Amino acid sequence: MTSIRPLVHLEPGMAASDGAGVKLNRLLGTPRLPQIDPFLMLDNFHSDNPDDYLAGFPPHPHRGFETVTYMFAGRMRHKDNKGHEGVIEPGGVQWMTAAGGIEHSEMPEQEDGLMSGFQLWINLPRAEKMKPASYQEYKAADIPVDTRPGATARIVAGKTSAGIEGPVKNITVQPFFAEVLLEAGAVFEEALPSHHSAIVAVHDGSVLLSRTGSEASMSVNRGELGVLGEGDITRLEAGPEGARLLLIAAKPLREPVARGGPFVMNTEGEVRQAMLDYQMGRF
Repeated sequence: MTSIRPLVHLEPGMAASDGAGVKLNRLLGTPRLPQIDPFLMLDNFHSDNPDDYLAGFPPHPHRGFETVTYMFAGRMRHKDNKGHEGVIEPGGVQWMTAAGGIEHSEMPEQEDGLMSGFQLWINLPRAEKMKPASYQEYKAADIPVDTRPGATARIVAGKTSAGIEGPVKNITVQPFFAEVLLEAGAVFEEALPSHHSAIVAVHDGSVLLSRTGSEASMSVNRGELGVLGEGDITRLEAGPEGARLLLIAAKPLREPVARGGPFVMNTEGEVRQAMLDYQMGRF
């Protein structure tokens, strides 16, 4: 008998500021919700006030994990010290594996208008934390679409039951990452590995998710995060205004996590070494 993944936590997030003063809503990586293995942090930046985003994220380091930036509106330029540079536009994704060390910047490629998107941090296993940094970036036209009645899913990583596979490859935690667009009342179902962690981040509208031990559903609304429990099927039902959201899942690592600002390692000693390596110009 198949089971539906239930909603086990509804997270409204908390107001935060990062980079050179970019205002955002931190949905994951807070005192209330520190992490969901292997997900370390999820930020939603969404503002049409240039003062909230123009300062951007000047050059800063990372080690030990991956950053995934997905844009819904606006344009963001990425540049790093390994020779990579590109502009992420609506529907585009940048999947950066910081691994052994990288310094990069993320700066708005606009002076006005709406800037909206998400950045997710995904942990790397111990064996890969010090491998060379790498980078995958795809424009909206490069991302395949799984079309169903009342629903479309743009598949960035992983494969759907219909055989549509995203362009991001060779990620150890076997991620599924999709933007799902639902008409009012439409349903999208997907079989994700039951032991993988799964989250739903709503960008527009609302989505109904089943609740543990209850026949009633709960609505996850714009700017909120839904954390799903284990189950055979992930079922998303759009609210009366439809829904636009990210559905993300990945295999837990079940390893120790030591965090120090932009560094995520397995021990505090490794975090201190990362700080020293960056100060000594070894990234």
